[in-house]
Amino acid sequence: MQTWIQRAFAPIKKVLPSPISDCIRNFVTAFLTPILFSRRTGHFKSSFLMKAVDRNGNPIPWYTYPCIDFLDKRDFKGRNVLEFGAGQSTLWWGKRAQIVVSFEGDKSWYDQLKRIVGKNIYLHRVSMCSPNDCVSNVLSVIENRGYTKFDIIIIDGLFRYEMIEIAKNNLKCGGIIICDDSEGYGFYDGFKESGYQRIDFYGNAPGVVMPRCTSIFFKDYSFIFDANVPIEIIAV
Repeated sequence: MQTWIQRAFAPIKKVLPSPISDCIRNFVTAFLTPILFSRRTGHFKSSFLMKAVDRNGNPIPWYTYPCIDFLDKRDFKGRNVLEFGAGQSTLWWGKRAQIVVSFEGDKSWYDQLKRIVGKNIYLHRVSMCSPNDCVSNVLSVIENRGYTKFDIIIIDGLFRYEMIEIAKNNLKCGGIIICDDSEGYGFYDGFKESGYQRIDFYGNAPGVVMPRCTSIFFKDYSFIFDANVPIEIIAV
């Protein structure tokens, strides 16, 4: 499929000698690519707003863009989400999943989110005084509220390493665990001998300069890897 860029450049190739047209093409490619990337993803807008948003200013997760693009094409209707670390992703998941249960340790951010979350989002504040206090709070809420196991579990905040076992114990068969900034926080060691498989999504993230990694962990099968999902062209 010919893009609008290729169509716009076609007349130049017909008029100018190849060395000159190639030079122009290379120059335009080098400078236009990051501009189009920033526009398509909302990276430019996220950088100035200091929060993760798409090109239209809508909330998106603070995962890497390849992971966001992958998840955005999947259907999460009827799915339940458990999230360690609330934020823009909570609002994004709230529009896609049936129920979102999210834990947050920062009081000011919790208070801000509490005013705007939808009715299908259950937001809980937990202690960040110590890993033990945090784990105790999380387990207490899960047990006392009678939450069942979840299709998607995200570890993107709180004491991340300590959330790994809780995630494993509360994941439905065929579910996935999404770990952001998975190059750190002990995620590799936490899953290394657990029988989970892993797919890594390396790349830039909203409003962030350096590349990062978001990883999806799963057992032998997961609903998210559906070969019937069409492979679409990402709109520039």
